Amino acid sequence: MRTMFASMAIPNYRSFFAGTLLANLGQWIARTAQAWLVLVILTDHNATALGWVTAINFLPVLLITPWAGALADRFPKRRIMVTAQLVLLIDAAILALLVLSGHAQLWMVFMFAALDGIASSFYSPAMQSFVPELVPLSQLTNAIGLNSASFNGARILGPGLAGLLIAVFGVGWVMTINVGLYVLFIASLVLLNSDQLHPAPIATEKATVRDGVRYVRGRPDLVLLLFIGFMMGTFGFNFNISDAVMATQAFGKGSGEFGLLGSVMGVGAIIGALQAARRQPRLRYIELALVIFTISMTAATFAPTYGIFAALMAPVGWGAVTTTIVANSMVQTSVSPQMRGRVMSFWALVVMGGTPLIAPVVGWLGDVISPRATVGFGAVFLGLTFVVVTAVVMRNDRIRVHFDPSKKAPWLRMVRGRVTVDYDRHVR
Repeated sequence: MRTMFASMAIPNYRSFFAGTLLANLGQWIARTAQAWLVLVILTDHNATALGWVTAINFLPVLLITPWAGALADRFPKRRIMVTAQLVLLIDAAILALLVLSGHAQLWMVFMFAALDGIASSFYSPAMQSFVPELVPLSQLTNAIGLNSASFNGARILGPGLAGLLIAVFGVGWVMTINVGLYVLFIASLVLLNSDQLHPAPIATEKATVRDGVRYVRGRPDLVLLLFIGFMMGTFGFNFNISDAVMATQAFGKGSGEFGLLGSVMGVGAIIGALQAARRQPRLRYIELALVIFTISMTAATFAPTYGIFAALMAPVGWGAVTTTIVANSMVQTSVSPQMRGRVMSFWALVVMGGTPLIAPVVGWLGDVISPRATVGFGAVFLGLTFVVVTAVVMRNDRIRVHFDPSKKAPWLRMVRGRVTVDYDRHVR
């Protein structure tokens, strides 16, 4: 148990974890409320419209994130994070007021989705590369796992709570809760003890995206991990669409049952996150998670009842989150500190960047073929991902990657899919 929560011994990380938990809770509440606003209030169960909201929200990731990563290597990451969160706070407050006053329209939801996407494009690489400044490098995998546990703990509470609150108070008041939680998260960032942070060296030369691309191209292990992140982010994380159309159209349920699907998924996800927090990352572990995800999604596609579909969301959540956490940990623990902002921007890009292209397709499949097609779509592509990863592992039985110790980076070896990190005395 102490190993699982080792990072909690660090005061700055405890504060960051608490603030992030609140922010994640608000995010899941707001996501559920927004999906219900679009699908039920502003349209007549139009899954395509919901898909376009998701696409517009993630489109800025394609255009901005790589440059935002270079910015994170040149400027204090916490300052970037606070600025981005202030923009998200303002957007959330205005949209909540519009809904409460009865003036919200679909085009407004599209507009705020785009603005939120721009802010998130700057926030994500800064946040990802900020975590190593909170904890010693030897505890980074643990911190990443706990961060995901926070995200998925909020997933457990957020959608179900949002569904109940929507039924009682309405969408506008549910969105207002998110505004207050943004304020608390920003306060937690501002109040971090600067003396206890471990800031990464600021790039002395101009940090360019081209240098980051060259760095990744020379690292076949990073290329494989980024491929896994792309496939999972593009084809595996369309639950805001598939859960909504399955709950309302396939099974004829209401907001409470829709929210419950996200909560059940969060149960499996948080178990996977906590397990990942206490283990060294392994490529074989990613393969196992991909198998469980694919089998569970396939079974969910043909689930005859709402109860069976909901139960299958637990292993789906475990597989999706375990795959993502382990790959993320392997990336973060193996990159040079001076490159971390750019590499993590590439990670954010591949995990979120395919969504604008695929989300409308998923919504279209739900409208034209059936709601079940939105689930089966992900199962097919993640099954193909498992095949590719397995083929690479079988062909590359032994992969070694060495780093310059003068950069205070770990020596990393991937042998038969297992990652081991040996720290020299200079590494904190």
